[in-house]
Amino acid sequence: MKSLDIFEVEAFGAGLPFRGNPAAVVPLDQFPPDETLAAIAAANNLAETAFIVPNGREGHYALRWFTPTVEVPLCGHATLAAAFVIMTILQPHLPAVTFDTLSGLLAVTKAGNVLTLDFPSYGAEPAALPAGFAGALGAAPREFHRSGGYFMAVFETPADILALAPDFKALKAATPIAVIATAKGTADMGADFVSRMFAPAQGIDEDPVTGSAHCSLAPFWAARLGRDRLEARQLSSRGGFLSVESQGSRVAISGQCRLYLEGRIHI
Repeated sequence: MKSLDIFEVEAFGAGLPFRGNPAAVVPLDQFPPDETLAAIAAANNLAETAFIVPNGREGHYALRWFTPTVEVPLCGHATLAAAFVIMTILQPHLPAVTFDTLSGLLAVTKAGNVLTLDFPSYGAEPAALPAGFAGALGAAPREFHRSGGYFMAVFETPADILALAPDFKALKAATPIAVIATAKGTADMGADFVSRMFAPAQGIDEDPVTGSAHCSLAPFWAARLGRDRLEARQLSSRGGFLSVESQGSRVAISGQCRLYLEGRIHI
């Protein structure tokens, strides 16, 4: 029987307990077979499990992300969590790490208790609503776009976003693509824009906080609001707190992490 270290980290939760998006981080010497990675992620039953392997240079790691059902090409909160584990536990002297991923090289820097992802930026193009989509989501958006690996449904107010009560079985049948619901924020919320994210086809009915969605949201709202630096809130039950900056072909996505648990798994 082999044992492995495991850490569960709350990402984008402003450093508060039971906030943000929990991700498991499993450091490895080398990747085991894919079926083993998938089985560990399924057993963890979190939105994402991140597996990291050092690739021979200090501060450089290979990184893969698995939901309970599939491997995904990009994940923000699990990348933030992996960087947190490296830069606070495994190699606390490091000010930055670089990950080799399915989405290319991704850098994460640390300044105090804030971690910043350097992620790709995705533009948005108008798209047609899939049949049955509005009914499955629970409301018809005022705008509908395709951006990166997401559909983006734009609503009028944060109240519209909070009121959404999707039929996840119907949403999964309507589209295999993950859905971002978003609206302009308000001053009293301290947010320039808000969002929720639903991905039942990927095994995640609602993601608590979705860093990768902000690769689309940051440039979209920067163009609408005329400012590159924005504050974002994800309105899941756990809540997410992100600062973003649209930087042309890249997006800086910043937030805090908190260690929730650490232990060992036996396989």
